[in-house]
Amino acid sequence: MSYGRGPPDIKGMTSLKVDNLTYRTTPEDLRRSFEKYGEIGDVYIPRDRFSRESRGFAFVRYYDRRDAEDAMEAMDGRRLDGRELRVQMARYGRPETPPHRRRRRRYS
Repeated sequence: MSYGRGPPDIKGMTSLKVDNLTYRTTPEDLRRSFEKYGEIGDVYIPRDRFSRESRGFAFVRYYDRRDAEDAMEAMDGRRLDGRELRVQMARYGRPETPPHRRRRRRYS
């Protein structure tokens, strides 16, 4: 885990969204399960801002789109920590500016 550091440079990576995770699933657990399909650039589990607990989903990012597609086919419906995973291509990339740092426009 890299607390205190900014996010890695993910430009050019293909992101998978992995849903239905338990709160105890770690990035290392996901990396072990997904790395057999190709080289992983990043694993990110969003956490609740206040409780710091997992929000129950993650992003696994591959350098090669074909590896991500192979992982999605193989891992969708597989069980991890007693739960059936739902794996799909992430629909949206990371925003350029985090929401808490965006300027709010004032309208008069």
